[in-house]
Amino acid sequence: MPNKEFLETYPLYKKFAFDVPIYMEKIPEVTINMACPKCSSNQTFLLRNRYYENCEYSNFPSLGVTFRLLYLCGHCQDFNRIFLVKISNDRSGFTKVGQYPAWDIKGEPNIERLLGAHAAYYKRGLICESQGYGIGAFGYYRRITEEIIDGLLDEIADLLVGEDQDKYIEALEQTKKTTITQDKIDLVKDLLPPILRPEGMNPLSTLHSTLSEGLHAKSDEDCLESAEACREILVFLVNQISSSKAASKGFTDSMRKLLDKKGGKAKG
Repeated sequence: MPNKEFLETYPLYKKFAFDVPIYMEKIPEVTINMACPKCSSNQTFLLRNRYYENCEYSNFPSLGVTFRLLYLCGHCQDFNRIFLVKISNDRSGFTKVGQYPAWDIKGEPNIERLLGAHAAYYKRGLICESQGYGIGAFGYYRRITEEIIDGLLDEIADLLVGEDQDKYIEALEQTKKTTITQDKIDLVKDLLPPILRPEGMNPLSTLHSTLSEGLHAKSDEDCLESAEACREILVFLVNQISSSKAASKGFTDSMRKLLDKKGGKAKG
């Protein structure tokens, strides 16, 4: 079924894998929750038409059919969202081939701020994703990774202490001897602090393997998946490192104030 995640978040031409029912009338209908400009907030949108509206009959074979979805805001009863969805020729999934309003390509303001001079590449990558240009999107996210990797790895050192920090710094020194991004990541990926390894998962390892796949002999669809993975990992790492350093600084400053105050009383 063209589920909520697919309709709400997938860009054009990115395939949503699903075992599509044989007949159009058997495809389940879903509601979605998206932004409504009229209401200036997220609202529930209700489907106003049937998948098979332009088919000859309700139990029309679904193989390769392109159909329209018309959604109306349940609150204002005025604003519409429209999707054109194509079923694959083997019924293995759906793909958006049209959408109004267009897929939102607004970047996260905080991420763009933290990326600084590299924010333009991030926005261009989002635009490529929105149009299904996987190779282009992957290229932009890979370029960001290559250009910020040294600073990113340096900042991770501040999140470690004691022997763990010593091991990391030793590996970090080795990264300065190579210009190859994959090699840099490979040297330190197993030394990350727990805060950068949610549920034991290692974002740098995933980033390393994704980048290693490269841009050669891959389809736009394959690169689109890789581009999304690169973007999400970059956003996580940049966000998490920044917030962890800010929290650590806040804690240190607060402790220093308390100790200074305590020391002042002791002298008095």
